Amino acid sequence: MANRGLYVGLMSGTSLDGVDAVLADFSQTKFRALAHFHVPFDQDLRKALLALCTAGPDEIERAARLGQLLAARYAQATEGVCAKAGVGSAEIRAIGCHGQTVRHRPGQGFTVQIGNPALLAELTGLTVVADFRSRDMAAGGQGAPLVPAFHAVAFGSTTENRAVVNIGGIANVTLLRQGAPVLGFDTGPGNCLMDDWTQRHLHQPYDTGGAWAHGAEPLQDLLSRLLNEPYFRRPAPKSSGRELFNIEWLRQFLDGSEDSRAVQATLLALTVETISRSIETACAKPERVIVCGGGACNDALMGRVAARLSPRSIETSAAHGLGAEEVEAAAFAWLAWRAIQGRPGNLPEVTGAKGLRVLGAIYPA
Repeated sequence: MANRGLYVGLMSGTSLDGVDAVLADFSQTKFRALAHFHVPFDQDLRKALLALCTAGPDEIERAARLGQLLAARYAQATEGVCAKAGVGSAEIRAIGCHGQTVRHRPGQGFTVQIGNPALLAELTGLTVVADFRSRDMAAGGQGAPLVPAFHAVAFGSTTENRAVVNIGGIANVTLLRQGAPVLGFDTGPGNCLMDDWTQRHLHQPYDTGGAWAHGAEPLQDLLSRLLNEPYFRRPAPKSSGRELFNIEWLRQFLDGSEDSRAVQATLLALTVETISRSIETACAKPERVIVCGGGACNDALMGRVAARLSPRSIETSAAHGLGAEEVEAAAFAWLAWRAIQGRPGNLPEVTGAKGLRVLGAIYPA
């Protein structure tokens, strides 16, 4: 019989770099992450998923076929993380699978994640919990971000105010304040624009360590124009994605004469400034800022964030027992655990939903 406390969380995010799997144990008072495993996306799969994020021909069939491919990658990640932890699949209670977001339209009341959870249940022989965002959205919420509820569990403190910054393709911030409700929202682009710009000009998946951006100065006029985007001034609750922040959005601000490296430095500065302003305008005075997501591996980005938010203490989630690229996958293991117990997983103060809701559709083994 499955151990009621062992869950696998699967996350493939806006960066489209692959699947992160975390095996988590919720049988004790405080959860433990037992293992992490990553399955990268090849360039063809990444390109196909990126193409599906914008309107195009034959979308229904392409989405269905990609969902099947993703289910195979998710099954591979599940097998890999269990093997790494030395745990048999029979011991796993359920998988929490976020799926791959290909549309996020909160203003129109819908969000779409693909990944064929029914096929994943067949491939693994395990119960799968998926489609976490739809119920919150049906209740009038943004359907995102959902990780702040987990951030409060994993990183909350009784002695200090904290901010948790997740820098994935899109960045989001969670404000953990003493004696006050948790706040959280998407701040804007995290890595997505920097990654796309790097791929176009260096033919590399991302700017390793931020070295390319670090070698140039931001274009201040361009940065000012980018910061005029109305999304940045919109009050929370709010969430966003590639539907807004993509290369076409960037191109409207360029005249073609800009040095490509200086544009990369400007995009890095945009991520830093929108994160920092979000923390400051939310009237938050966190003593500690905890950074997770792929952006935590960007040395130039981390250095600029630390300088911009000084004298606050800046550290990665690894200092709290969770690797920077493990946090979101662990969050969806936690959300699956909540769903199996019939307990709510959203925070109405964060998403704007009418109230607490149990999140996720369950596909039994």
